[in-house]
Amino acid sequence: MKLRWLGHSGFRLEIGNQVLLIDPWIGNPLFDAGRRGEAIEGVTHVLVTHGHFDHIADTIAIAAEKQVPVVGIYDLVTWWQQEHGIEVIGFNKGGTVRLGDVAVTMVSATHSSSFGGPHGPVYAGTEAGYMIEGEGRTIYLSGDTDVMADMGVFEALHHPEIGILCAGGHFTMDMKRAAFAARTFFNFRTVIPCHYRTFPLLEQSAEPLRAGLPGVAVLAPEVMEEVVL
Repeated sequence: MKLRWLGHSGFRLEIGNQVLLIDPWIGNPLFDAGRRGEAIEGVTHVLVTHGHFDHIADTIAIAAEKQVPVVGIYDLVTWWQQEHGIEVIGFNKGGTVRLGDVAVTMVSATHSSSFGGPHGPVYAGTEAGYMIEGEGRTIYLSGDTDVMADMGVFEALHHPEIGILCAGGHFTMDMKRAAFAARTFFNFRTVIPCHYRTFPLLEQSAEPLRAGLPGVAVLAPEVMEEVVL
């Protein structure tokens, strides 16, 4: 299992026989545009958590270029299918879809979901997180969220060993709240923060997360650095 952070909340995850792009915003300030081809090479699916621009900005272009499905909340992706002619796999919370030999279950998050329209924000379905299961392990991808008591249910049902947690603050949990969520509700072996460093408004260091999770491997890779999990 190999993971690369694409900056902000974007990831390239190679798991089982799949290459998943998660919340791709390739144009984010941390990403070197010259490495775009490397980031999307061999992608099999694009997975989105919600409709905010910093999570979907490059989704339609990549799906069309690579001719791969976008996987996400039914309301948003089926609208994209109608408007842009891309292939989609739409489902909803509690549902599980199989992508090759990888199982993806949509779980709740607490945030908002919209994109800009000519007269203001446009409804984009609801925000979500995912449990991604493959190679005998499970990853919890939080999406944008705050701490939720639902996380205790996620642990009881899925037992994820790896957590990819939003932790930048202001729009989501900050590092201290993400650490609280991880140690209160989960038994992670590995935690990777995201949704940070992109702008001065967000947290710039993962050290508070690391300090709040003694005994857990808190990884803070650089953009496009390959992590073997």
